[in-house]
Amino acid sequence: MTAEGARPPVLDVRDVTKVYGAGDTAVHALRGVSLTVAQGDYVAVMGASGSGKSTLMNILGCLDVPTGGRYLLAGTDVGRLDERRLAILRNRRIGFVFQSFNLIPRMSAQANVELPLAYGGVRAAERRRRAQAALREVGLADRARHEPNELSGGQQQRVAVARALVTAPTLLLADEPTGALDSASTADILGVFDRLSETGRTIVVITHEDEVAAHARRVVRLRDGRVVEDVRRVPEVAR
Repeated sequence: MTAEGARPPVLDVRDVTKVYGAGDTAVHALRGVSLTVAQGDYVAVMGASGSGKSTLMNILGCLDVPTGGRYLLAGTDVGRLDERRLAILRNRRIGFVFQSFNLIPRMSAQANVELPLAYGGVRAAERRRRAQAALREVGLADRARHEPNELSGGQQQRVAVARALVTAPTLLLADEPTGALDSASTADILGVFDRLSETGRTIVVITHEDEVAAHARRVVRLRDGRVVEDVRRVPEVAR
């Protein structure tokens, strides 16, 4: 229950389970995970391979639904949505950043950033305006006309972050966002996340890298499908 006038948490995961298969071959990927993320929080979710962090990311991103428990995204019970409404929720509420950038090769940076708005039926002039603003936010206004192969890895990931931001999502969800980058580009992207966090963005990063988690305000660790640690900390950027 939230206080009168207070907003619901951005993420409210309640005793979520996820089971793949049945009987003796069933795989229990999540075993009663509970997690609440408030607006403006910056959370790193960590865990070894097989810990359940990828399954949790898919559920948080509305790419999969829990077997049991409840997941509320900005107060909406995801488990009650059909595929069409789930797709709408993904497009409007979640900005995704992936390890592999997922940019369209023969499209400019600006056209790539405009894509979610095009899918959402936003008119061309408004798409351009919002894409330009998102590229400015990640420091790439001067690369708007460049195609991905004309950009460094770090610049490509910044384009991907701009694309994630352009719909003004409730949640920025990043899956190993620095996994394909060198150390300089990693520092560049983490600096972008730091600045976004300072402006009040809600960020959840799935990572196995301590360097990435060091920038978050909170670190959640999974092991064998359960939360084994949930600690709030002073992020590296604030030290």
